[in-house]
Amino acid sequence: MPLQSECIAALTAAAKSASARAYAPYSHFPVGAAVLTESGEVFSGCNVENASYGLTNCGERSAVFAAVSAGHRKLLACAIYVPGDQVAAPCGACRQVLREFGATMDIISACGSGEEIRTTLDVLLPHSFGPESLK
Repeated sequence: MPLQSECIAALTAAAKSASARAYAPYSHFPVGAAVLTESGEVFSGCNVENASYGLTNCGERSAVFAAVSAGHRKLLACAIYVPGDQVAAPCGACRQVLREFGATMDIISACGSGEEIRTTLDVLLPHSFGPESLK
């Protein structure tokens, strides 16, 4: 079922708000994300960088981990927001983490210029590896 425009707007607004809290002193590339759970709750997260770059966590994964920490296991959508002029898609690691909780979830990428791209995770990560692959 396609997301309603009001739902997309609220999810994108939550991602935008989260981007303002990003800790990005090295890349200067703040990212906010928000995920929509099956029960209709929204959880947001931002990127948190670290001087030891490999320990940095992306906004998408921060949002997923917040939802999972609250007991959710099924995600319907993820919005990503960056304040710059170009939209940003989830990195490979984030795609795989998102895949764990919603193989066909809606992905909304938005940016400060107002540009927005809508797609689904199965388009971004075709022929994916998921929990059912281990059975």
